[in-house]
Amino acid sequence: MSRRYDCSDPMERTRGIAEAVSAVRRGELIVLPTDTVYGVAADAFTPPAVTALLDAKGRGREMPPPVLVGSVRAATALVDDLGTYGQDLIDEFWPGALTLVCRANPNLMWDLGETRGTVAVRMPMHELAVELLKETGPLAVSSANLSGQAAARNAADAEKMLGDAVSVYLDAGESGPGDPSTIVDLTGSIPRLLRAGAIPEYKIRTVVGVLLIEEDEPDGDEQDGLNAEDGSAEAPEAASRVELRKPSLSKDETTETPDAQPEPAPGAAGDAPDPQPEDSAAPEGPSLTKDGGGSQPKNA
Repeated sequence: MSRRYDCSDPMERTRGIAEAVSAVRRGELIVLPTDTVYGVAADAFTPPAVTALLDAKGRGREMPPPVLVGSVRAATALVDDLGTYGQDLIDEFWPGALTLVCRANPNLMWDLGETRGTVAVRMPMHELAVELLKETGPLAVSSANLSGQAAARNAADAEKMLGDAVSVYLDAGESGPGDPSTIVDLTGSIPRLLRAGAIPEYKIRTVVGVLLIEEDEPDGDEQDGLNAEDGSAEAPEAASRVELRKPSLSKDETTETPDAQPEPAPGAAGDAPDPQPEDSAAPEGPSLTKDGGGSQPKNA
């Protein structure tokens, strides 16, 4: 049976985080707020838990979830190579609504789905999420919704869709404006914009200079893709072949990508996601710093 914790109350917040950490370690699903939308999360290193996440959303292995981390150090342990611009993008935009698709560290023992050797990773700008991630290690996170439905902007909406498939719901009030995270693919020699989102294209260009976009794709080169909801949560999904998307003119765009991984995130809850929230009600949490200290990811 699932339980929802009101994280605007300090004692409930403490209990909720502790219960969420325990649930993750048992291989169960949790729902957490991010800086985009709410995300449904599982231990990234427990394959049955990742499968349960995809099943709860009604998605298959061809839509692997993004991964959210609580520190830059945890992210770098997950990837094989950040490429020429990865560290610069992290320094400029993390924590924040930028999901990076990189070659995954080949030594990691995990199974996120059909990733083709890549991982979509993001550090969210949300104190409660980062506090939790530093306790759990990297989480596979997708927007907290059923496939084809709008990404949840609050815990109550997430619970209506996911119900008892999730053990713990962390309620931190309404999420942010709902824009998905921006997704940039760093697996090639030139960075490629996979999804326009909360961070505008021009800001990415100020860091990388040359940025491939949809119009640069050769005719007929169709790619599978991330949904607008993941890369959130989140998720923004990420992993291998992804459909390039033009900037959305609507802040409420939440087509299945949670970040965010697709139908709409990695988004990312999640990568929610990705449209993957500011936690106005939550009490002061850990400081979000770009050097991102914290626990190392398991098996990394």
